[in-house]
Amino acid sequence: MTRALSTRPVIASGLLGGSPQPALPTSGGLLLRPWEEADVPAFLSAYRDDEIRRWHTRRPATESQVREWFDAYRQDWKHERGGHWAITRDGVEVLGRIALRGFDFDDGIAGAAYWVLPAARGVGVASRALLTLTVWAFDEIGIQRLELDHSTRNQASCRVATKCGYLLEGTKRSAAVHDDGRHDMHLHARIQGD
Repeated sequence: MTRALSTRPVIASGLLGGSPQPALPTSGGLLLRPWEEADVPAFLSAYRDDEIRRWHTRRPATESQVREWFDAYRQDWKHERGGHWAITRDGVEVLGRIALRGFDFDDGIAGAAYWVLPAARGVGVASRALLTLTVWAFDEIGIQRLELDHSTRNQASCRVATKCGYLLEGTKRSAAVHDDGRHDMHLHARIQGD
C-alpha cells in the first residue's frame, strides 16, 4: 500500500535493498555479518538454550526451519524491512544474533533486537554489538529513532539497553506473550543526537 505523505520520507526507498548487507566490525574482535549456511547448527542450538527460550516464543525446531528463517532474513534486507546479523568472533564463531526490524523509512524508525549464547554472556558482547549497529544505523542509514523492548523481567537486556544509551521510556502493560504467560515490556529508545 502506498502511503500519501505530506512530508518527504526521512530515508529514501532503495537505499539498502540494492546493495549487499554489510559486515560491521566492532571492538574486541567481533564482527556482525549476515547469516550463512554454516551457521545453521549454531542458530538452532541457540534456541535450545533455556534463557533464549525464556524470552523468545518464536523459535525454529529444525535445521530446515532455520534455513527458511535465513531466507526470510535475506528477503527482509532485499525489501528493506530489516537486517539480521550473526554476532561472531573474527567472522567465524557465532556468539549471538542482532537485528534491526520493522524499518519505517517514512519516519526514520527501526527496532533493535538481540540475544547472545551462554559463553558470550556477561562480557560485553551484546553491548558492543548493539553500539556498533546503533552507530551504523544512525550514520549510514540515517535512522532517527531506534527502539527496543524486552520483558520487564529480563534484567540482562535492560542493562544492555541502558549501557548503550537507550533511555527507558516506559512500560507497555501486558504487551507480549511468553511461555509462562503475558509480560509487561520495557520500551527503550535512542534518537539521533543522544
